[in-house]
Amino acid sequence: MVTSVDIAGVPADRIRIAPSPLAELGAVLHVLAEPQHHPGAAGAMAKIAAALPAELAPDLEEFGLLWRSGRADFLFPPDPRPTLREELDDVDHLDDERWVAAALAAHRAASPAPQLWSPLRDAIVRQRALAAARARGPQQAAWAERVLTDPPAERDRVRRFLLACESAFFGKVWESVRPALAEEADRRRFELAREGIGALGRISPALSVDTERGLLTVDKLQDQSADARGGGMTLIPSAYGAPHLTIVYATGWQPVLHYPAPGWDPRPVLRVDELDARLTALAHPLRLRFCRTLARGPHTTGELADFWQVTAPEVSRHLAVLKAAGLLISARRGRYVTYRLDLEACTGLGQQLLDVLGR
Repeated sequence: MVTSVDIAGVPADRIRIAPSPLAELGAVLHVLAEPQHHPGAAGAMAKIAAALPAELAPDLEEFGLLWRSGRADFLFPPDPRPTLREELDDVDHLDDERWVAAALAAHRAASPAPQLWSPLRDAIVRQRALAAARARGPQQAAWAERVLTDPPAERDRVRRFLLACESAFFGKVWESVRPALAEEADRRRFELAREGIGALGRISPALSVDTERGLLTVDKLQDQSADARGGGMTLIPSAYGAPHLTIVYATGWQPVLHYPAPGWDPRPVLRVDELDARLTALAHPLRLRFCRTLARGPHTTGELADFWQVTAPEVSRHLAVLKAAGLLISARRGRYVTYRLDLEACTGLGQQLLDVLGR
């Protein structure tokens, strides 16, 4: 499962790489709304939450459809600007239909094709959008009703809320992370200009580029595709986006990839196939028993065979699966090879599962 972006023939200057205050504010609001997704940001979020004025807290909850389980496409500018106000000015140029469709797209992936997702025009889609909002709480349901009744008024409320966030706390947050994100973008632009689109694959282990086909793939448990051949593509580095690799793929929107800037999340990035291999390796009851023994210290194949009353070849087959999945560490001592469980890999497995699910 991957999300792919067709960048075949797209000139390097049509692949923009730049930080975005609006996208970063959206990431911060998401972390505030869903802190369990981001345990590593708990300290920073506690400070931000403390700086959040009490009068803004109800709006943070009410507008949650914009950034809680997913983030509205208009929070990812295809043409990042230096300031939040400039980017919000660009959002103001969207017509009501596109803005509302993005705002109420909480379950669009399970809905009709994106080009048909229009709550303002389609009565069936409208009811589905309202049902999704009601499932997320009474405040979100009431807000969705107001969005559909008076889009201009609610757009203005959201804009004023985002600017109030900038004044209350995000201005300081942005000034603290902007230099590093700008440096990251500069480095990636230089690599792109020098090496071509293949350089994009080094941004994250979860990204790969097929230079012959002109295809950028994002390793996600999601099957989607986007086409950048018309208007190009934008990549936006983030300090608070990890573990999410968020991509704008809906028809009619320019593809935008919001990615965690290296260095802001120390956890290793696990590909979907790597996670699957580890879970599969641990799913076998005998391999799990071997892990119990190897967690206590190094053992040889013969020792495991004697302890668990199985043949040495059978032990070797199971150890090969565990080692290929990255769960074992082997060491040679004379003519013996010992194996032990990689405790660090196992300790991080639960978080890596959540990271892959949330990517």
